[in-house]
Amino acid sequence: MALLAKLMDRRLAAYQRELIEIHYAEVDNMYRQIRGWRHDYRSHIQLMKALAAEEDWDALRSYLDELETDLSSVDTVVKTGNPMADAILNSKISLARAQGIPVRADAHIPVALALSELDLCVILGNLFDNAIEASLALPEEGRLIRVYLDMKGSQLYISFTNFTAVKKRGKHGGRFRTTKGEGHGFGLVRIDAIVERLGGYLSRNSEDGAFTTEILLPVG
Repeated sequence: MALLAKLMDRRLAAYQRELIEIHYAEVDNMYRQIRGWRHDYRSHIQLMKALAAEEDWDALRSYLDELETDLSSVDTVVKTGNPMADAILNSKISLARAQGIPVRADAHIPVALALSELDLCVILGNLFDNAIEASLALPEEGRLIRVYLDMKGSQLYISFTNFTAVKKRGKHGGRFRTTKGEGHGFGLVRIDAIVERLGGYLSRNSEDGAFTTEILLPVG
């Protein structure tokens, strides 16, 4: 039993390191794009001034349209009030949109959270990764991820819904089967363990064409 516990601890530590490295890489990529756009800001202004001085309004309008499209690809679209949640959600939204997956996010965290940044990273990161993977199995016109975070009384409510190609997923051993292959269901187990440790509530619901995960976590 002691050997098994050590193996699980090592596996958990490796999983946590991998998860954090992935999320920080995604966040770093997003902010590199933002820094790059800001670096070019002066050049953009100078060129627009030159076009305005020449009264080349068609060229100026075209250039502004290009800038708007470029900026929308790196804009920070979610501001929850919690820096870690902002970093994870915005990096995942950027990743999803790059793969042709629309995301509708309504997220607010108006109070300080007692749960650690690692726990928050594990929960949000895994939920988003699972939703992205399921969405990629659909044609682009059928993809959509909905994210909702807000306070319900003294608890943080988290809801993820995504459309899925599977009509209705069945459970095995009390859990929904993972489609990722051996070892990849560990993320779901980690979410369950965190929610249980914090005294929270978790519900997964699979209906025809949609899969929803709801979580309630105490914040005090």
